Amino acid sequence: MKKTYDLIIIGAGPAGITAAIYAARKKMNCLVVTLDIGGQAAWSSDIENYTGYQFISGMELASKFEEHIKKYDVEVRENEAVKEVWKENATVCVKTEKNTYFSRAVIIASGKKSKTLGAAGETEFKNKGLTYCATCDGPLFEGKKVAVVGGGNSALDAALQLLRIAKQVYVINVLEELGGDAVMREKLEVFKNVTVINNAEVTKISGQKMVESITYKKAAKESELSVQGVFVEIGLIPNSDFATGINKNEQGEILVDAQTQTNVPGIFAAGDVTSVFEKQIIIAAGEGAKAALKVFRYLTAFGEKI
Repeated sequence: MKKTYDLIIIGAGPAGITAAIYAARKKMNCLVVTLDIGGQAAWSSDIENYTGYQFISGMELASKFEEHIKKYDVEVRENEAVKEVWKENATVCVKTEKNTYFSRAVIIASGKKSKTLGAAGETEFKNKGLTYCATCDGPLFEGKKVAVVGGGNSALDAALQLLRIAKQVYVINVLEELGGDAVMREKLEVFKNVTVINNAEVTKISGQKMVESITYKKAAKESELSVQGVFVEIGLIPNSDFATGINKNEQGEILVDAQTQTNVPGIFAAGDVTSVFEKQIIIAAGEGAKAALKVFRYLTAFGEKI
């Protein structure tokens, strides 16, 4: 006989972890399916806008999330990528690369993933000097020359991490000037080992076995920079490919109402994977709490025993 959970949560970032904690407190039989714990929050170096912490690193916050969830009886399956979600009668089915799980309700809190450049050599040099996470891989480039591609907050955060490690950091920005928060730009200006190149598009990553240079185009002229590392920070796209049959916007974000409901009864969504206004850790956490509370009301409204 197949086991049916009260709730399956897809993802364990701020939205997923918070939803799991609220579900546990409501005594729901809950399963969390995720690739990792912490999600995008773990990628950040300096977090200064999460209430209760004047300063905390992303890895520390992810550790706090994990510590908190372990206080409750929540089953967590890590390193499992969800491939498909669908509904059969009153049961929601979640298929991963390893198993298929069944539940009365599902919260999709799968967050976002990095956009790719589309430049020549990007695929070949992935994890060979080209990476999408400065927090994860920055220490590997101590004393080296690196390029950060992008001009928003994620690029500025990556550059600020790398400036303390690398010999030289080039910020390659396709727009006329850097975006992001003013406080981030001000921090960047303090460093002497940074060069910002605006109005520039990276067209090629080159090297032998590892990254050795990048080529960028500025005002129709191509130039080459000698670097040993490339950090791609050009934005994020929702992890929503598996959510077929669920309404999304043009960006691929799952459409939800004010109560985190999707167009499919029993399937809810929370955090950065959704169309909710603004993408912030504290907003994702709040949406996760809302989703779990709504699931509880949804199940009890139908006389489900919890």
